[in-house]
Amino acid sequence: MILLIKKNNLLTLLEALLIIAILMVYIFSFLIVSNNAAEKTLNGDHEYSILIQIDEKKLYLYEDGVCIKQYPIASGRPDLPSPIGDWEITDKGKWGKSFGGRWLGLNVRWGSYGIHGTTNQNSIGRAASHGCIRMYNKDIGELYDIVSLGTPVIIRNGPFGPFGTGFRNLRPGDRGADVLAVQEKLKTLGYFEDAVTGIYENNLKNALYEFQKDHGLKLKFTITLADYNAMGFREFE
Repeated sequence: MILLIKKNNLLTLLEALLIIAILMVYIFSFLIVSNNAAEKTLNGDHEYSILIQIDEKKLYLYEDGVCIKQYPIASGRPDLPSPIGDWEITDKGKWGKSFGGRWLGLNVRWGSYGIHGTTNQNSIGRAASHGCIRMYNKDIGELYDIVSLGTPVIIRNGPFGPFGTGFRNLRPGDRGADVLAVQEKLKTLGYFEDAVTGIYENNLKNALYEFQKDHGLKLKFTITLADYNAMGFREFE
Protein backbone atom coordinates (compact mmCIF):
# COMPACT_ATOMS: atom_id res chain seq x y z
CA MET A 1 0.00 0.00 0.00
CA ILE A 2 2.83 2.37 0.93
CA LEU A 3 4.67 1.53 -2.32
CA LEU A 4 1.50 2.26 -4.32
CA ILE A 5 1.12 5.69 -2.68
CA LYS A 6 4.76 6.54 -3.34
CA LYS A 7 4.37 5.44 -6.96
CA ASN A 8 1.28 7.63 -7.35
CA ASN A 9 3.13 10.60 -5.82
CA LEU A 10 6.01 10.08 -8.23
CA LEU A 11 3.64 9.97 -11.21
CA THR A 12 1.94 13.15 -10.00
CA LEU A 13 5.32 14.88 -9.67
CA LEU A 14 6.38 13.80 -13.17
CA GLU A 15 3.08 15.01 -14.63
CA ALA A 16 3.53 18.37 -12.89
CA LEU A 17 7.07 18.72 -14.26
CA LEU A 18 5.85 17.86 -17.76
CA ILE A 19 3.12 20.52 -17.54
CA ILE A 20 5.66 23.10 -16.35
CA ALA A 21 8.02 22.21 -19.23
CA ILE A 22 5.19 22.58 -21.78
CA LEU A 23 4.21 25.95 -20.29
CA MET A 24 7.82 27.17 -20.49
CA VAL A 25 8.01 26.20 -24.18
CA TYR A 26 4.80 28.15 -24.91
CA ILE A 27 6.03 31.19 -22.97
CA PHE A 28 9.42 31.14 -24.74
CA SER A 29 7.74 30.83 -28.16
CA PHE A 30 5.42 33.71 -27.31
CA LEU A 31 8.35 35.93 -26.33
CA ILE A 32 10.14 35.20 -29.62
CA VAL A 33 7.03 35.98 -31.68
CA SER A 34 6.38 39.13 -29.66
CA ASN A 35 9.96 40.32 -30.14
CA ASN A 36 9.79 39.77 -33.92
CA ALA A 37 6.45 41.56 -34.08
CA ALA A 38 7.83 44.48 -32.10
CA GLU A 39 10.80 44.74 -34.45
CA LYS A 40 8.51 44.73 -37.49
CA THR A 41 6.34 47.39 -35.90
CA LEU A 42 9.41 49.52 -35.20
CA ASN A 43 10.42 49.27 -38.87
CA GLY A 44 6.87 49.82 -40.07
CA ASP A 45 6.83 46.44 -41.89
CA HIS A 46 9.16 47.90 -44.51
CA GLU A 47 11.96 45.92 -46.13
CA TYR A 48 15.34 47.61 -45.91
CA SER A 49 18.57 46.85 -47.73
CA ILE A 50 21.97 48.51 -47.94
CA LEU A 51 24.21 49.01 -50.98
CA ILE A 52 27.79 50.16 -50.39
CA GLN A 53 29.79 51.40 -53.38
CA ILE A 54 33.42 51.40 -52.28
CA ASP A 55 34.68 53.31 -55.32
CA GLU A 56 32.09 56.05 -54.69
CA LYS A 57 32.62 56.01 -50.90
CA LYS A 58 28.85 55.98 -50.47
CA LEU A 59 26.32 53.88 -48.54
CA TYR A 60 22.81 53.76 -49.98
CA LEU A 61 19.83 52.78 -47.83
CA TYR A 62 16.85 51.29 -49.66
CA GLU A 63 13.31 51.01 -48.37
CA ASP A 64 11.08 48.62 -50.34
CA GLY A 65 13.52 48.88 -53.27
CA VAL A 66 13.65 52.69 -53.29
CA CYS A 67 16.76 54.60 -52.21
CA ILE A 68 15.75 56.85 -49.34
CA LYS A 69 19.14 57.85 -47.89
CA GLN A 70 22.77 58.04 -48.87
CA TYR A 71 25.70 58.52 -46.54
CA PRO A 72 29.43 59.17 -47.07
CA ILE A 73 31.72 56.43 -45.78
CA ALA A 74 35.33 55.41 -45.30
CA SER A 75 36.37 51.99 -46.60
CA GLY A 76 39.30 49.62 -46.13
CA ARG A 77 42.81 50.50 -47.18
CA PRO A 78 44.15 48.92 -50.39
CA ASP A 79 46.10 46.36 -48.35
CA LEU A 80 43.11 45.73 -46.04
CA PRO A 81 40.11 45.94 -48.40
CA SER A 82 36.49 45.98 -47.36
CA PRO A 83 34.74 42.65 -48.01
CA ILE A 84 33.16 42.69 -51.47
CA GLY A 85 30.11 40.46 -51.65
CA ASP A 86 26.53 39.94 -50.50
CA TRP A 87 26.16 39.88 -46.74
CA GLU A 88 23.60 40.54 -44.04
CA ILE A 89 23.56 42.17 -40.63
CA THR A 90 24.01 39.45 -38.04
CA ASP A 91 24.95 41.54 -35.02
CA LYS A 92 23.87 44.87 -33.57
CA GLY A 93 25.59 46.46 -30.61
CA LYS A 94 26.14 49.72 -28.78
CA TRP A 95 29.91 49.64 -28.74
CA GLY A 96 32.47 52.08 -27.35
CA LYS A 97 33.49 55.56 -28.39
CA SER A 98 36.07 54.42 -30.94
CA PHE A 99 33.22 52.77 -32.89
CA GLY A 100 31.00 55.82 -32.62
CA GLY A 101 28.79 54.00 -30.15
CA ARG A 102 27.13 51.74 -32.73
CA TRP A 103 28.10 48.52 -34.51
CA LEU A 104 26.38 46.58 -37.30
CA GLY A 105 28.23 43.29 -37.75
CA LEU A 106 28.28 41.37 -41.04
CA ASN A 107 28.48 37.62 -41.70
CA VAL A 108 31.81 37.73 -43.54
CA ARG A 109 33.63 34.38 -43.54
CA TRP A 110 37.21 35.60 -43.27
CA GLY A 111 37.06 38.03 -40.35
CA SER A 112 35.10 40.46 -38.20
CA TYR A 113 33.74 43.23 -40.41
CA GLY A 114 30.96 45.68 -39.85
CA ILE A 115 29.56 49.18 -40.22
CA HIS A 116 30.31 51.59 -37.40
CA GLY A 117 31.13 55.15 -36.41
CA THR A 118 34.58 56.61 -35.77
CA THR A 119 36.57 59.07 -33.70
CA ASN A 120 38.49 60.00 -36.86
CA GLN A 121 35.84 61.97 -38.71
CA ASN A 122 38.43 63.17 -41.25
CA SER A 123 38.79 59.62 -42.56
CA ILE A 124 35.30 59.67 -44.08
CA GLY A 125 35.52 59.75 -47.87
CA ARG A 126 38.84 57.90 -47.95
CA ALA A 127 40.21 54.36 -47.98
CA ALA A 128 41.38 54.48 -44.39
CA SER A 129 40.00 51.59 -42.30
CA HIS A 130 41.14 48.03 -41.63
CA GLY A 131 38.28 46.78 -43.80
CA CYS A 132 35.20 47.95 -41.91
CA ILE A 133 32.83 50.60 -43.21
CA ARG A 134 33.09 53.82 -41.22
CA MET A 135 30.36 56.44 -41.03
CA TYR A 136 29.88 59.76 -39.30
CA ASN A 137 28.63 59.05 -35.80
CA LYS A 138 25.32 60.83 -36.36
CA ASP A 139 24.78 58.79 -39.53
CA ILE A 140 25.49 55.39 -37.98
CA GLY A 141 23.19 56.32 -35.11
CA GLU A 142 20.38 57.00 -37.57
CA LEU A 143 21.07 53.87 -39.64
CA TYR A 144 21.30 51.70 -36.51
CA ASP A 145 17.78 52.70 -35.47
CA ILE A 146 16.33 51.92 -38.91
CA VAL A 147 17.77 48.54 -39.89
CA SER A 148 17.32 45.21 -38.13
CA LEU A 149 19.10 41.88 -37.97
CA GLY A 150 18.95 40.10 -41.31
CA THR A 151 19.07 43.31 -43.37
CA PRO A 152 20.90 42.57 -46.68
CA VAL A 153 24.18 44.45 -47.19
CA ILE A 154 25.68 44.44 -50.69
CA ILE A 155 29.26 45.71 -51.02
CA ARG A 156 30.64 46.49 -54.47
CA ASN A 157 33.85 48.11 -55.69
CA GLY A 158 34.32 48.75 -59.37
CA PRO A 159 33.55 46.62 -62.44
CA PHE A 160 35.57 43.45 -61.75
CA GLY A 161 33.42 41.63 -59.22
CA PRO A 162 35.47 40.16 -56.36
CA PHE A 163 38.58 41.87 -57.76
CA GLY A 164 37.07 45.34 -57.43
CA THR A 165 38.92 47.82 -59.60
CA GLY A 166 41.59 45.31 -60.63
CA PHE A 167 43.90 42.53 -59.50
CA ARG A 168 46.08 43.01 -56.44
CA ASN A 169 49.12 40.91 -55.63
CA LEU A 170 48.03 38.39 -53.00
CA ARG A 171 50.44 37.27 -50.29
CA PRO A 172 50.18 34.79 -47.42
CA GLY A 173 47.99 36.25 -44.69
CA ASP A 174 45.86 38.33 -47.07
CA ARG A 175 42.09 38.15 -46.76
CA GLY A 176 39.31 39.15 -49.09
CA ALA A 177 36.82 38.34 -51.79
CA ASP A 178 39.69 38.03 -54.28
CA VAL A 179 41.37 35.37 -52.12
CA LEU A 180 38.02 33.58 -51.97
CA ALA A 181 37.71 33.73 -55.78
CA VAL A 182 41.21 32.25 -56.22
CA GLN A 183 40.44 29.44 -53.77
CA GLU A 184 37.21 28.64 -55.61
CA LYS A 185 38.99 28.65 -58.99
CA LEU A 186 41.80 26.36 -57.79
CA LYS A 187 39.21 24.10 -56.19
CA THR A 188 37.35 23.86 -59.52
CA LEU A 189 40.64 23.06 -61.25
CA GLY A 190 41.38 20.32 -58.73
CA TYR A 191 44.28 21.94 -56.87
CA PHE A 192 42.61 23.21 -53.70
CA GLU A 193 40.83 20.65 -51.56
CA ASP A 194 40.07 22.44 -48.29
CA ALA A 195 37.24 24.71 -47.20
CA VAL A 196 37.00 28.01 -49.05
CA THR A 197 37.58 30.72 -46.43
CA GLY A 198 38.86 33.87 -48.13
CA ILE A 199 42.12 33.67 -46.12
CA TYR A 200 45.49 33.00 -47.77
CA GLU A 201 46.97 30.24 -45.59
CA ASN A 202 49.41 27.36 -46.07
CA ASN A 203 46.85 25.19 -47.87
CA LEU A 204 46.55 27.85 -50.59
CA LYS A 205 50.35 28.07 -50.79
CA ASN A 206 50.51 24.35 -51.52
CA ALA A 207 47.75 24.50 -54.12
CA LEU A 208 49.37 27.51 -55.81
CA TYR A 209 52.75 25.75 -55.95
CA GLU A 210 51.26 22.73 -57.73
CA PHE A 211 49.31 24.96 -60.12
CA GLN A 212 52.37 27.06 -60.99
CA LYS A 213 54.51 23.95 -61.49
CA ASP A 214 51.96 22.37 -63.86
CA HIS A 215 51.56 25.57 -65.89
CA GLY A 216 55.22 26.54 -66.25
CA LEU A 217 54.87 29.61 -64.04
CA LYS A 218 57.47 31.12 -61.75
CA LEU A 219 57.27 29.35 -58.39
CA LYS A 220 56.46 31.95 -55.74
CA PHE A 221 54.01 32.55 -52.93
CA THR A 222 52.77 35.90 -54.28
CA ILE A 223 49.82 35.61 -56.67
CA THR A 224 50.44 38.02 -59.54
CA LEU A 225 48.90 38.90 -62.90
CA ALA A 226 50.55 35.91 -64.62
CA ASP A 227 48.92 33.54 -62.12
CA TYR A 228 45.51 35.20 -62.47
CA ASN A 229 45.67 34.94 -66.25
CA ALA A 230 46.73 31.28 -66.14
CA MET A 231 43.74 30.55 -63.90
CA GLY A 232 41.47 32.11 -66.50
CA PHE A 233 40.75 35.44 -64.82
CA ARG A 234 40.63 38.56 -66.99
CA GLU A 235 40.18 42.12 -65.76
CA PHE A 236 37.92 43.00 -68.68
CA GLU A 237 35.37 40.29 -67.76
